[in-house]
Amino acid sequence: MGLFKRNPFGHILFIKKWLIRIFGVITHRRYRGFNELQIEGSEIIRSLPDKNVLFISNHQTYFADVVAMFHVFNASLSGREDSIKNVGYLWQPKMNVYYVAASETMRAGLLPRIMAYVGAITVERTWRAGGKDVTEKREVNPNDTENIKIALADGWVITFPQGTTKSFKPVRKGTAHIIKQHKPIVVPIVIDGFRRSFDKKGLRLKKKNILQSFTIKEPLEIDYENETIEQIVEKVEYAIEQHASFLKVIPVEEIEEQEKLNRLRQWDY
Repeated sequence: MGLFKRNPFGHILFIKKWLIRIFGVITHRRYRGFNELQIEGSEIIRSLPDKNVLFISNHQTYFADVVAMFHVFNASLSGREDSIKNVGYLWQPKMNVYYVAASETMRAGLLPRIMAYVGAITVERTWRAGGKDVTEKREVNPNDTENIKIALADGWVITFPQGTTKSFKPVRKGTAHIIKQHKPIVVPIVIDGFRRSFDKKGLRLKKKNILQSFTIKEPLEIDYENETIEQIVEKVEYAIEQHASFLKVIPVEEIEEQEKLNRLRQWDY
């Protein structure tokens, strides 16, 4: 790699590589030490092509979710089997990984601005501003969709199609439009435990000994030509387990039993 070689967004890859290494070492114990990251499906990561892959996931914190994905992707590509043991996998990280993030989030302070250099594709949210929903939606910035197209052509893109860290919010149609237009391989990821482990931004560790789950599912089967936007949206909601059908009333005794299991798992490592 040339010292000043750049990616399509003008980021110097040498700098990006060292940022991934440094942040990876700093954050590793948050997923293996203070808390445990339970991974399923790392073999799926190794089977994917190098480009035009779109990861869709539910969202629980601003940054901890994405950082975990960088760890899991690189560990899987380095031959780890559902594990991020030994952080040496970050010495030669995959450089063409990007993630979609709100512009206002990535501008909120020095640390987010530095993290944006690692691979953020910043977009202006049309339905939300200043942390509040807006009544009159703004027009989609064509540069945002063009940047996602460029990122898919160069590598892998992570997106959170609900556009919020709140559970069971509707999937935004923009994700379905991207899928239909660019025809990427769509890989669902379902995470849990991050909301209990971290603060909302995902920068501060809130509680230790929490079991975090990270499940990678098989790529979705999508008929890009014939499926409607609404059908793709519904398929995404089911895949990331955020469809309304997942909301149900759980008996009290079942909740108590699950809490007992969680307490045992927290110390089982």
